[in-house]
Order: sequence, then structure tokens, then C-alpha cells
Amino acid sequence: MERGRKRLLGMTLVELKTAVQELGMPAFTAKQITQWLYEKRVRTLDEMTNLSKQNRIRLAEVFEVGTMPPLDCQQSKDGTIKYLFPVRCAENAEPSAGKFVETVFIPDGERATLCVSCQVGCKMNCLFCQTGKQGWDGNLTVADILNQIYALPEAERLTNIVFMGQGEPMDNLDNVLRATEILTADWGYAWSPKRITVSSVGVKGKLKRFLDESQCHVAISMHSPIHEQRLQLMPAEKMQSIKDTVELLKQYDFTHQRRCSFEYICFGGLNDQPLHGREIVKLLDGLECRVNLIRFHEIPDVDLPPSDERRMEALRDYLTKHGVFTTIRASRGQDIFAACGLLSTAKRQQA
Repeated sequence: MERGRKRLLGMTLVELKTAVQELGMPAFTAKQITQWLYEKRVRTLDEMTNLSKQNRIRLAEVFEVGTMPPLDCQQSKDGTIKYLFPVRCAENAEPSAGKFVETVFIPDGERATLCVSCQVGCKMNCLFCQTGKQGWDGNLTVADILNQIYALPEAERLTNIVFMGQGEPMDNLDNVLRATEILTADWGYAWSPKRITVSSVGVKGKLKRFLDESQCHVAISMHSPIHEQRLQLMPAEKMQSIKDTVELLKQYDFTHQRRCSFEYICFGGLNDQPLHGREIVKLLDGLECRVNLIRFHEIPDVDLPPSDERRMEALRDYLTKHGVFTTIRASRGQDIFAACGLLSTAKRQQA
């Protein structure tokens, strides 16, 4: 890929119509390009065979498809595959800018989920998360986000996408919203929004905008229902408390197809006690939602103990008994550092 050419990948139908008309091409060419991009996932402009050769030459003077294959992959003993993708973080950046993200493919019977990243690193700096220890090194563009799907070898098998990889989606909201627009538009991937879940720690102003502008599922990282304790685990609690986040969510309807869930990493003796069960029930009263309990995967230099199976099951049973549908999420890809909270490309970028 040459520097200076724009990427078609990540452009909406409206943007493509403007672009082709500026090049003196008919407006219907834009719809043809979206079909080649999002239905057939071509790698080169020459593959767009229903465009005239002259129009392809004209297009190539300004644009490229813009897809980049993964540079590496690791496969877990449980079948999970972690891919390393190069990213640009800016349209005019060199393809070899030395920035990367990790993306995780999780097969499970007929279901196949892709955990995508939206930032290089993360600003939220949650105590228990390896990505946060990396710091932040840029927002992914729409093309960077979609390329994780576009260039995935298993793309045809995907049934679900979760924005739970590296980064805080609400901190790169414009590009996340555009990516989900392309994923759900009839001229794009034409996916149902209920196949996509976007996670967040809860970012003031941004979460409300996401809820207003998207119909995708939302998953909130809770990890403690108690303000003081959550603040110690998650600095973002200072910006928007979990109480304020839940009050915001109660203004929306999750009784039909759209789903609201809470992610809850369990730390032994810290947030898995009867007190926490009672406070979660109190906090979520009146909100249609579910809670996913997650095993803590230890990371270097963080003195947090994982919860044992007995305590997690007791917390699950208490919440379920009191009307909060709760599951214990199966841990996947831990042996290749692909499990929750373990993604990081810090060493790659320092190399």
C-alpha cells in the first residue's frame, strides 16, 4: 500500500457517492464498490470487474482497498486463535507505522465470536487489565477496526462480534459508531445489531450518545457495585460512577431484542462476598439485564487474588435467586494470553 492513497475500507455509502462523483464517475458506482468491499471482501481494485478499466485506473489514483493481513497468530489448546494486526491510527500514516492490536477469534460449536480492538492500548488504566498497563498510543480508524474482520481468515464463520479487545470503545466513539453502521447497514455487512456487543466502563456523555445512536447490545464493566472499591479498581469511576451509569441505562428499553449486560471479574475475598451480591441486586433493581461473572487472570505486578469456584458459584446463585440472571463465563485462550484483560502489544511496539 502506498502512502497518500485513501482507504476505501471504512467508507460509508454516502461518502463513496461523494468520492466517485468528484472523480467524474456515476453515483451508482458507489453501490457497486460497497458490494465489492463488504459482500465480497476483495483485496484489490482490479477485482472490481463491473467497474470499467478506466474507472478503476481513476479510482486507483486516489484510493486503495486498504486491507492488511494479520502478521501473526497463536492458537490455544481450546481452539481460540489470537491474531496480531498492524494498524495505522491515521489515514496518512505509513502502513508499517509500528502499531499493532490483538484480535481474538473464539469458536464455540455453531457460534463463532470475534473480539475486536478499537485502540492501541487504553487510557482507562484499570488495575487488573494488562492492556491498561500498556498505556494509550492511538485510536483505530474505521478501516483499522473493520480490517480485523475483513482480513480474518475465519471471517465467513463469524456469528458475533464483541468490542471487548484493546481500548475503551466510548473513547473512540465516532469510529466505533461508523464501524457498527457499516456492519449493520443493508449496503454494508447487513448484520443484525443483536449480533454485536459494545463494551464500556461507562464514559460520561459518550455512553448516552452510543445508546441513542446505536441499537447494538451494550456490556458495562462493573467489577464492584461499591463506589469506593470500584474507584480503586477503575479510575473511570471518578468520571462516571457505576450508580450513574445504571441510572442512565434505566432510561432505555432492554425488554425486547436489545440486551444490557454487566461484566464482573471476581477477585478472591475482595468483590465476591455476600455484601457484593446484596449491593448488585440493589443497584440493578428495575433494570432488565444479565451479569457475566469472569475469572480473574493474574497479570504481573498486580496483587489481586482470583476468586475460587465455590465463591463464584455462590455469587451466581445468590444473584439468580434474587432475579438477576447470572452466568459464569468460560475462560478461553488463557494459555496464549487471549483471555479477558490479557491483551497487550506493548512489547511488539517497543521492538
